[in-house]
Amino acid sequence: MNMSGQPERNVAAEQRFADVFSHLGLITAYAQRRGVPDPDDIAADVMTIAWRRLTHVPVDDPRPWLIATARNLILADRRKHPAESELDAQDSTDAIDPLSAIAALDPELESALRTLSHSDREALLLLAWEDLTPKAAAASLGITQAAFRVRLHRARRRLIGELESDQPSRRAQSRRAPVEEP
Repeated sequence: MNMSGQPERNVAAEQRFADVFSHLGLITAYAQRRGVPDPDDIAADVMTIAWRRLTHVPVDDPRPWLIATARNLILADRRKHPAESELDAQDSTDAIDPLSAIAALDPELESALRTLSHSDREALLLLAWEDLTPKAAAASLGITQAAFRVRLHRARRRLIGELESDQPSRRAQSRRAPVEEP
């Protein structure tokens, strides 16, 4: 026992959970950017699961584990309520549309991102929005680092291709636009 009368294990677990809990904002933002109606609820559920399974949460970086748990909760909820899902019929019912709740995204970038598959978008956005390393992003998706790097490379190539294919039409439009003279 320690000086406060609590067993040492509980104090250590509470401190460990405090470290995990410091990522609550990340999980709320992740859920919000994936169009979840109540992102705070998802984040609270993730933290409840993290407390119960604290020994399973990686000590070095809990973010991939927390994001994977949030993704699983979001997918489970979407499977329970498929009519409420905002996904296109052509897409997998197990996919999460990270663009569904974003209003302030550059229209050209959003358009290019929407042409990508959900897995390509998720690979790019885990790095860009969630600020994960490729290693952490791979862990959050439950795939190897090599598989993630291949997915990321292909996603980047496709996104650049989409953005570049849109540029000639923009240049042509700007040439056709009437020029106002002073």
